Amino acid sequence: MRRVTTSKVAKQKGTRAATPKGGTSLDVGRRVLDIEARAVQALIQRLDGGFSEAVDLLYDCKGKVVVSGMGKSGLIGQKIAATMASTGTPSFFLHPAEGLHGDLGMLARRDLLIAISNSGETQEILQLLPFMERMGIPVVAIVGRKGSTLAKNSAVALDVSVAEEACPMGLAPTASTTATLAMGDALAVALLEKRGFKEQDFAQFHPGGTLGRRLLVKVRDLMHRGEDVPQVMETVLASVAILEMSAKKLGMTTVVDRAGALAGVITDGDLRRFLQQGGDFSKITAGSLASRRPKLIGPDELAAKAVEMMERYSITTLVVAENAKKIVGVVHLHDLLKHGIV
Repeated sequence: MRRVTTSKVAKQKGTRAATPKGGTSLDVGRRVLDIEARAVQALIQRLDGGFSEAVDLLYDCKGKVVVSGMGKSGLIGQKIAATMASTGTPSFFLHPAEGLHGDLGMLARRDLLIAISNSGETQEILQLLPFMERMGIPVVAIVGRKGSTLAKNSAVALDVSVAEEACPMGLAPTASTTATLAMGDALAVALLEKRGFKEQDFAQFHPGGTLGRRLLVKVRDLMHRGEDVPQVMETVLASVAILEMSAKKLGMTTVVDRAGALAGVITDGDLRRFLQQGGDFSKITAGSLASRRPKLIGPDELAAKAVEMMERYSITTLVVAENAKKIVGVVHLHDLLKHGIV
């Protein structure tokens, strides 16, 4: 006989499958989020001078911030370490069990340990404490019990206790891990601000991300240069300029004087407007057709600024120039799109 699941039976009868503590899955989801939100909200009132002391210890740390925790606390610890590392605090995660079997060699006297344990009695964490004492490494504890062994043997103990877990059996770490994660974020952001950490600093640690590209990539990194730059003398016929534009495929060409200095640009728009006026390309020079005050950008400007200028002036290309006259390249909107700057 083919087995029919509970959800299928419910669907056939036109009813919803039962969920723990009654109610629909939507009810359960809302209940979980409400419990976890209240757990985080409770931290606000509980935060005291100990938090400031912890931030000061982290700020004054001359070495690395090492985060350690077992099980779910360890997973939260990995995220806290990653957040701190990406916001200017050298940090890494140490699995306490691995630490007890040789990885304590990763620590040095100038480091600091953030130890995470909801009970404050996790044996693998407690066994790290004598080593920290010998090395003079301060410990910031994130615990669910202020009277625990870990809390009593730390320089600072941050209380992340919760009234209840979102798990209906009160067994799976849910609200407690959310509170711990929120406390870790609070420490990381407080440190970030204390260090005066800026967007540019953040980009240094995220060169592959969108923000990194926007804040690190310069115009010279994306511009067309050398023979790829469309260019004609101002004395040639406009028809020659059209051929140059077609060959270089950037929808424009620079126009230069006898000394090779920038005299203007001709764009597809200039050509359309000239045709609409009944003009003859065989009877006008490139210099006469060119726009004499093109929009320019320097090669060392951020590519993000090129995007801003293109949006402001509704154009798709910018001449890259030094000293307003020396052409060094051309940057096109497509180049910015292709590299994720837009």
